[in-house]
Amino acid sequence: MTDETVDAGWFQGIDPGDLDAARIAIEEGQADEPDDWPTMAVASGFADDEDEYYERLHEATMAATRAAVQEAESADDKQLIHAIRAMDDCDRTANELAERVAEWAGSIREDAGTGVEYARELADEADSEGDDRLVSLARRVRDLDDEAADLRTHVQQTAPEVAPNLAALAGPVLAARLIALAGGLKELARKPAGTVQVLGAEEALFAHLRGRAPSPKHGVIFTHEAVQGTHPENRGSAARALAGKLAIAARVDYYSGERKPELDEELADRIERIQARDTQ
Repeated sequence: MTDETVDAGWFQGIDPGDLDAARIAIEEGQADEPDDWPTMAVASGFADDEDEYYERLHEATMAATRAAVQEAESADDKQLIHAIRAMDDCDRTANELAERVAEWAGSIREDAGTGVEYARELADEADSEGDDRLVSLARRVRDLDDEAADLRTHVQQTAPEVAPNLAALAGPVLAARLIALAGGLKELARKPAGTVQVLGAEEALFAHLRGRAPSPKHGVIFTHEAVQGTHPENRGSAARALAGKLAIAARVDYYSGERKPELDEELADRIERIQARDTQ
């Protein structure tokens, strides 16, 4: 707050009905020390009494909070998190319902199959008396599977825009999953490589900390070809090398956004040397 507004209170010159102006005063104002703000507000004409001052202060602070939450949720990485989580939800639900469809179909059809593909076959059948509800359920599976595919395409298109280096190293879907597990690109960029290595393996990590299991070598980065394509004896080394580069990539993406192809080359060289141990 300026010296002038400090003398007059937080809401000097603001129309009592102008909630946006009051919100901005809350967002941008500051003071070196507390003061008798209710008395100042009444003296300046912003409120008739102290109760009314606190009521309007509550409205302004709630409006400022809503604006801050909306801004945070609309950030690109937050939208990417919603997309990857929705994709996983659709995949999981489609598979669970497909199991129900298979079990139901097995009770009335000799040629019943399994999985989402079988549900798709059923979904394409015309309605018939006796199993129309089964076919309807199969169509729900098909629709969820289609939605998951559309969301995957969206994630593959969006992740490189949000985190170009991370998406290049991990692939768009794994990059989005790491950002989601960390809670955002900023949060991922602040994590050490050792934490990135075990993101998604929290249950195994806690079991290890309780002395009931060995230390996990990797979390969701297990799906990366650099880990899966390495002999099991050397997968720990591959996971550490991959996690190290992913941590650097996340920091570059968050703090500068500049694409650095040399990270790709450095990871490829490191993984090649680790996998070469398999043939020695």
